[in-house]
Amino acid sequence: MAEHVVVAGLLLAAGAGRRFGGPKALAEFDGEPFLLRALRTLEAAGCTPIRVVLGARAEQALALLPDPGLAVIAQDWQSGMGASLRAGLRSLADVEADAALVHLVDLPWAGPEVLARVAAGAGKRAVARAAYDGVPGHPVLLGRHWWPEIADGASGDRGARDWLATREDLRLVECGDLGSGRDVDRPADLTAEP
Repeated sequence: MAEHVVVAGLLLAAGAGRRFGGPKALAEFDGEPFLLRALRTLEAAGCTPIRVVLGARAEQALALLPDPGLAVIAQDWQSGMGASLRAGLRSLADVEADAALVHLVDLPWAGPEVLARVAAGAGKRAVARAAYDGVPGHPVLLGRHWWPEIADGASGDRGARDWLATREDLRLVECGDLGSGRDVDRPADLTAEP
């Protein structure tokens, strides 16, 4: 019988959204806050447990969550995505999970099918990320074995980008047939075709 692999969901939603005009976690897409849309996407992809990393206007974002226990506050969120990733991975240290699927709050066109396809290769040493027409994007799957190393090296706005760039074992999972990895940087991006 195959061993059951547990994939935790890690939603990075701490940014101030300077180019957007405010935290994207609080913005709405199709009448739903980005934060809840991304959380629902992680749930639909089968991720459990889920942690949501908050920072900018954390109290407002926290009020949107169906369970405040999901939240992790990145105290140093202003230093960039690296701080969010570090806080999120460290918050998972005490949970039973083989890997973490790292999803970003501003990817409304990456649906549950995309996340599930990337998560399908999960394991304690997995390193995978979605690709859209061959271009690497998000989500990113990080096996538990690597969490301390990634957290220690995460800094600035690069998150795990530099670490991933060194990996010969990185598996790109093509997802262009399922959705778009285009993120939302400005409000006009919401009206453009994905």
